[in-house]
Amino acid sequence: VQLQASGGGLVQAGGSLKLSCAASGFTRNDYAIVWFRQAPGKEREGVSCISSRDGSTRYADSVKGRFTISSDRAKNTVYLQMNSLKPEDTAVYYCAADYACSLIYGDYDDEYIGWGQGTLVTGSS
Repeated sequence: VQLQASGGGLVQAGGSLKLSCAASGFTRNDYAIVWFRQAPGKEREGVSCISSRDGSTRYADSVKGRFTISSDRAKNTVYLQMNSLKPEDTAVYYCAADYACSLIYGDYDDEYIGWGQGTLVTGSS
């Protein structure tokens, strides 16, 4: 499984960014794509996830109402639309493939089907 995250950048507070996670190589139809983020000195945090099985989604309380996750099956890509960005949203954002739509980070990266490289999002005040 290969995942490629893109779309990060510098944005002023209140601005918007759209992250993309292009996926390939899946051999199973039932999985979830999870967006995590990790700020310097902080633990990895689950931001949002979407299930390939039924399209159900989850959001962390800190991003509800501001972020929207979606998928384009034809392009095998999951998007994270981030609006009303805040300085505290600054982090490296990663997409991962998981067996279920969960925002709880496991103990090890190896527990996941695959990981994309991180993309840096910087929200300036």
